[in-house]
Amino acid sequence: MKTPILDINGKEKEKIELPRVFSAEIRKDIIDRVLETKKIQQPYAPSLVGGKQHSASGKLVHRRHVWKSQYGRGMSRTPRKVMSRRGTQFNWIGAEVPNTRGGRRAHPPKTISRINTLKINKKEMKIALASAISATANKKEVIKKYSRLENKEIKELPLIVESKITTSKTKELISNLKKILGDELFELALQKKSIRSGKGKRRGRKYKENAGLLLVIGKEEKIKANPIDVVNTKSLGVNDLARGGAGRLTLYTEQAIKEIGEKFK
Repeated sequence: MKTPILDINGKEKEKIELPRVFSAEIRKDIIDRVLETKKIQQPYAPSLVGGKQHSASGKLVHRRHVWKSQYGRGMSRTPRKVMSRRGTQFNWIGAEVPNTRGGRRAHPPKTISRINTLKINKKEMKIALASAISATANKKEVIKKYSRLENKEIKELPLIVESKITTSKTKELISNLKKILGDELFELALQKKSIRSGKGKRRGRKYKENAGLLLVIGKEEKIKANPIDVVNTKSLGVNDLARGGAGRLTLYTEQAIKEIGEKFK
């Protein structure tokens, strides 16, 4: 399958034969498994001694002739901490247990349950990477991922640009991307950060951010670009290509295509 290489102004420069991996079968089930395996969540839990650093006496006993017995007083066995005392008379309040004011949570998060221990086979990882690369060259998959592209004309995929783009500075790069991608795709390309509506703002997820365009460059190529994600072929992974699902909008440099072809011979 032949596809055009675009120059930095978005004009066709030449056509090249695409590596076979770009027409590989798209195994979404394996991609999803890899994404699940690669999930990283910071384990957290309350302190083991949190809410216990006081002299709460444990459950109160109701037997006779026992120190601190509550026999005949009509008091529950809730653990209590002593605020003041006069002989055998106590001013104490409930502590520690969930049914008391300021008590500990009934079922707090457990650190061990939040550590991801999932693993995946090397062969499956390779199939998932090939599938994710193939999905970036499939118009159906890209349109399925970006619903606003329905009934819109999209340039031939995958998008390949000459390696000269890696010498561009940020302002020039944005201008070049607009010419290469066209108005429809350029709207999706830049990363945008917005404040979430609703109660999620209070729960550690104040901001929403789109994935934006992924620029894949060669091992020896370097570029600084804040508005888009950049990754080289050496560290290219399923998480990069299928962030949020298969079919991410991806731009490859000419050198990156050669290196991917050598990797998947």
